[in-house]
Amino acid sequence: MSDKCIKEDIKVEQIDGSVTAAKGFSAAGVAAGIKYTGRKDMAMIFTKEPAVAAGKFTSNVVKAAPVKFDMDIVANSPCVHAVVVNSGIANAATGQPGMDICKKSAKAAAEALSIPEDSVLVGSTGVIGEQLPEDRITAGIKALAQSLSDTRAAAADAERAIMTTDTVPKEVAVQVLIGGKTVTIGGMSKGSGMIHPNMCTMLAYICTDCNITKEMLQKAADIDIPDTFNMITVDGDTSTNDTYLLLANGLAENPVIDSEGDDFDTFLAALHHVDEYLARNMAKDGEGATALFEVAVTAADTKENAKKLARSVASSSLCKAAIYGHDSNFGRFLCALGYSGADFDPEKVDISYSSAKGEIKVLENGLKCAYSEDEATAILSEDEIRVNICMNEGTSEAVAWGCDLSYDYVKINADYRS
Repeated sequence: MSDKCIKEDIKVEQIDGSVTAAKGFSAAGVAAGIKYTGRKDMAMIFTKEPAVAAGKFTSNVVKAAPVKFDMDIVANSPCVHAVVVNSGIANAATGQPGMDICKKSAKAAAEALSIPEDSVLVGSTGVIGEQLPEDRITAGIKALAQSLSDTRAAAADAERAIMTTDTVPKEVAVQVLIGGKTVTIGGMSKGSGMIHPNMCTMLAYICTDCNITKEMLQKAADIDIPDTFNMITVDGDTSTNDTYLLLANGLAENPVIDSEGDDFDTFLAALHHVDEYLARNMAKDGEGATALFEVAVTAADTKENAKKLARSVASSSLCKAAIYGHDSNFGRFLCALGYSGADFDPEKVDISYSSAKGEIKVLENGLKCAYSEDEATAILSEDEIRVNICMNEGTSEAVAWGCDLSYDYVKINADYRS
């Protein structure tokens, strides 16, 4: 984990776009009948120009076949041209047949696109324990190859194809100037349940035309993930399929980024914007959620402790339930700080709530403030809530993103396989 700070004075322009925003990238989404009927469930991302690839993957000991397959490709393949993803079936707990279908998928994509087999990455999301239907996967890959386009609509099709219990798409693109050249980064992600900060709790695909070495691309991912995707939580469950892939094909023609410096800092700022946007919107779209629950810890003694404290509050079922009930029960937030594993003085802690309705302080120096419960309830009734926690012990800070815990979360997951 890196303590490198993201520079905030770098101009990053957000544009309408997704994985096809960067030069040279195309995408497609088709209905292959993997598990669903009448909806898109396979996606492809393609770059004719070879791309270097970086990746981050689940820390769960139980790793799905596509995770193990991609870890090998990212580590050992000189370049990547394509990513093939299916939704509905996770291809996890599938043994050797699961690995075999990954290899067959790569072979089918290689034949359809005239690229090397070891330049194909794969991804899956859905129910654990079921085998993927080889005939439908192969047919889907052929259909995807024929449908590839660099349009915004094609990117949207790809995003819809990887969604499971998601209720809204998560897509974003940005542009920055590096060495006098416009560099674009576009990304999409999916994730609504089985989300907890432990790298990486979702599927995310980021495409850029930046000219950057594989080593520096991986360094950028290593630096940024701890402060973005590792700071989200919905239900405390780290998935078997969590995958973050970052592809760079160099078509922006900026001077190559092969070491740290101003150009790397600019690229990192742009990547951070993309990663944070996707991560934040995944937390907001948590299964059954009615509100984004943001926890901002400031004035902590160390960065590590700031993260522990923020994640502990955002992950707490009782805190999440309080947000759902619009209940100013600050004792739950204080309690979650206390079991976070970070050492601090409870008598220095300040807590306030903020939203579009305003801000109200409820705890100062560890003691309850005189405040209006009605005003607090109004602030907590918005669809984006921020709990501000000042530790008054240092200068470190961190933000975690979660969501409230509603009745619908149980309903969705009780019927997940139905």
